[in-house]
This record gives sequence, C-alpha cells and structure tokens, in this order.
Amino acid sequence: MKLNYYGHSCFSVVAGGKHILFDPFISGNELAKDINIDEIKADYIFVSHGHYDHILDVVTIANNTNAMVVGIYEVYDYISKKGVKNVHPLNPGGKVTFDFGTAKSFIAQHSASFPDGSYAGVACGYALKTDDGNLYYSGDTGLTLDMELVAKWVDLDFAVFPIGDVLTMGVDDAIEAAKLVKADKVLGVHYDTFGFIKIDKDEAVKQFEQAGLKLFLPGIGESIDI
Repeated sequence: MKLNYYGHSCFSVVAGGKHILFDPFISGNELAKDINIDEIKADYIFVSHGHYDHILDVVTIANNTNAMVVGIYEVYDYISKKGVKNVHPLNPGGKVTFDFGTAKSFIAQHSASFPDGSYAGVACGYALKTDDGNLYYSGDTGLTLDMELVAKWVDLDFAVFPIGDVLTMGVDDAIEAAKLVKADKVLGVHYDTFGFIKIDKDEAVKQFEQAGLKLFLPGIGESIDI
C-alpha cells in the first residue's frame, strides 16, 4: 500500500483507487512547513478526535477536494457547522462500507476537545479493510487491551501508532500494542512535533527490531510502500 507522511499524525494511503487522509495537521506544524496543503489529494478524511493537532486543516482540505470527512458524531456535527457538506458520522463500535472498503471505529484512551474548548466526544481510531490491504490507525491513545478487538475483526498488513510518549503511548507500549493487534509492521507517528514528545528515532527502530517488528519512520513529505 502506498503511504504518504505529512508530519505529526497526518498521513494518507491509497486504497481502492481512493486517497484516504488521516488527522490533517500541517499548516500549524513548523516541521511540515514545506508541505503545501492545497496540493494534498483526498477523497476521504478520517478524524480521530477534536484536538487542534489532528483537526486543524480538515475544513480547508475538505473544501479543496470535496473529500468526505469521517469522525464521531461530535466531529460530524462540528465540521458540518463549519460549512462542510460531505461529512459522515462513525462512532466507536460502528462500521461503514465506502467505495474503497469498510471502516470500523475503535475506542482510544485519550482526552478530546475542540480548539474552541467545546466538547468533542471521545477519541477513537479506525481499522480499514480494503482490496489493497488492511490497516489500523489507533489515533492518540494509551495502551489498552481493547486493541485485541481489532485483531478479531481484521487481519492487518500494518498498524499506525503514536510513539512520542507523555500525551500518548511511547515506544514500549506501542510494541505491546502491535502484538495485541497482530501487526508486524508499524508506522510511528505523534513524535518530535513538540518539545515534550521528542524521541531518539534510532533507538526506537532498534527496540522494535529487538521485538521482531519493523518500525517505519518516513520523513515529512516522503512516500513509502508499506
């Protein structure tokens, strides 16, 4: 599966002929200053929760591309009130079949509020089944045994986990999470953007290798096959 990394927790995959974008936070990320959000392709935008570092560029990219925005009901309502017409709700436990495949939402252990401080419901992650491969993006979360439910629903080609610690899982727990969802390939996200989530990338890769897993840490703007 082709994956494009845009910094922080923002990435896209191409599946079923569609560009599927996750948690666009680009214009506010100094590390992603060379990324032009007006050039990003998206047919779908999945939003894991309402924090600004996951939702900042949703409206702009949705308006640019007419992508369908998918999120829990509170995200659906919030984005709809911003004038975006193509929005679909998907709460934890629910699943929806789109033209690229099927998406199922899973709970994430994390706080949630919108940039204006209003209630944003709960945080979540998504597992996607497609003809081109299957993936799980946990969103911002701590390690939770609920992740075992992902492996019961889908056989994964890879998973996407936060590894920056402090606000989410760190490397150690992300390794345990990979075991719970039965994924031997992991894209690491949510690290280095802010001072308190900086990591030693070489050490992180080494720890995953020692656990028999492969950690991908592409550069911002880089495309990889995973």
